Amino acid sequence: MEPELNTAASTTITTMTDAPIETDAVVIGAGPVGLFQVFELGLLEINAHVIDALPYPGGQPAELYPDKPIYDIPAIPLCTGQELVNNLLKQIDPFGATFHLGQEVTTVEQQDDGRFFVATTQGTRFLTKTMFIAAGVGAFQARTLKLEGLDAFEGKQLFYRARSADGFAGQHIVIVGGGDAALDEATALAAPGPNQAKSVTLIHRRDGFQAAAASIERMRACCERNEMRFMVGQPTGFESSGDRLTALQITDPQAVTHTVPLDMLLVFLGLSPKLGPIAEWGLDIERKQLVVDTEMFSTSVPGIFAVGDINTYPGKKKLILCGFHEATLAAFGATTFVFPDKKVLLQYTTTSTRLHKVLGVASPTVD
Repeated sequence: MEPELNTAASTTITTMTDAPIETDAVVIGAGPVGLFQVFELGLLEINAHVIDALPYPGGQPAELYPDKPIYDIPAIPLCTGQELVNNLLKQIDPFGATFHLGQEVTTVEQQDDGRFFVATTQGTRFLTKTMFIAAGVGAFQARTLKLEGLDAFEGKQLFYRARSADGFAGQHIVIVGGGDAALDEATALAAPGPNQAKSVTLIHRRDGFQAAAASIERMRACCERNEMRFMVGQPTGFESSGDRLTALQITDPQAVTHTVPLDMLLVFLGLSPKLGPIAEWGLDIERKQLVVDTEMFSTSVPGIFAVGDINTYPGKKKLILCGFHEATLAAFGATTFVFPDKKVLLQYTTTSTRLHKVLGVASPTVD
């Protein structure tokens, strides 16, 4: 199922606007590094809008490994991907960042006044003083099932992301995939209750899975209780009647083709990162990554910064904790563009009354 959207009341989700939004910063990417970028900007009193192609914040951890453990976040011995995302969302709560989800940036054009005009696939437009590209390895797009003509049913009976379970109650559901998303969705729809599907068939190319042990155990148990069934094979065709998808054809390892009736088809074959329009923004690129300096992680265009897995520099390590460091320096680098006539000093959240004010916390009493 989709990760829970854990946004605070001060954080709004928007998708469209009639006029360009004027802002100090636009962060592209709502993964952990993008979220921490919002925090570091907030400490400097720089407001940010966040854009992400996924329909919820969290990036790779929320989409690819929400329940898997992470051990190398400083001072947190163990947390799951989703727990990390939820904590980061809580951390940026005081700054009221605005999220624009389910949309990709299509246009970046520098204006005569130095600001950047940014537009998205949903028609949202910005005029921003700075940009922070925290897009991980690019915008994630679902890997599709390559059967000619099948795309005609997408959004009607064919889905590449989890949807609300109540839309599948009493339906014959076929799920293709062998990861956590496929197994968890199958067991959720097969579970007895008001949202239980009439039948659930899970199909994977082999009897082995790239999923958490608990997910595999739940799936096996559901099969043993005859709440769902599992088939080994590859989708090789489909059947339809008029504008309705009626069945999927599965060829097993013995080259025998089986017809599996269905009402809804869910496909979870993973996500493919695409650099996409970023490649067209005139930034220096090396092996599909943005070249940055290590002073403030600026790209080749002043005012545009790149942090996290999207960037490259000598000694680069693709670790979340390294991205946090990059976001900190990038935020300070942005102050030249946002506050050109102001000297910005380094302050500490432990002792700074100004930072306590922006964080909405009480300053300690000094005896």
